[in-house]
Amino acid sequence: MLSASLLSLGIVALAEVGDKSQLVCMLLASRYRAWPVVVGAVTAFLILNMVAVTLGASLARLLPMNWILAFASLLFFLFGVQSLLAKADDEEGEIHIKSSKSVLFTAFVMIFISELGDKTQLSVAAMSLSHHALGVWLGASLALVLTTVLGVWAGKAVLTRINPIWLHRAGGVIFLLMAGMTGSQLLA
Repeated sequence: MLSASLLSLGIVALAEVGDKSQLVCMLLASRYRAWPVVVGAVTAFLILNMVAVTLGASLARLLPMNWILAFASLLFFLFGVQSLLAKADDEEGEIHIKSSKSVLFTAFVMIFISELGDKTQLSVAAMSLSHHALGVWLGASLALVLTTVLGVWAGKAVLTRINPIWLHRAGGVIFLLMAGMTGSQLLA
């Protein structure tokens, strides 16, 4: 379980740094109090991770292991290529918030909708196909809590010093390594 937690923590953290959800948290925190943004975003992430892990673990019981490994390897490969090909302006976007809505609810809805079916959620589902599901959920959830807090409190300073494209590229390499490791299990 510990190895699954550490693996998902590392992959999800690298994939989320500089991602749209972190930028959403930065923007919301620049306009509103930090705690409602963190609580809303973290709640959305916890629910999304639970859905992803449940889906992955359920599929692991229903499908032959070779299919699961091939599918997981393909997903990691596609996410790796997507991350390597990311451009600096891929994560930019305008966010409009009506002041009458609560910040917590706004953060929850924005993160939930933007991350539903995102590469991070699909990666969590793929990891839970072949790794301990609770460990994957714990690691991925911790990574998303950390990147949310980073986005709310320190994101602006980090992103002005480190080009987000390099973080995407590092994540891409890790996804490709995961594709190779998962695919090699097919040959064993």
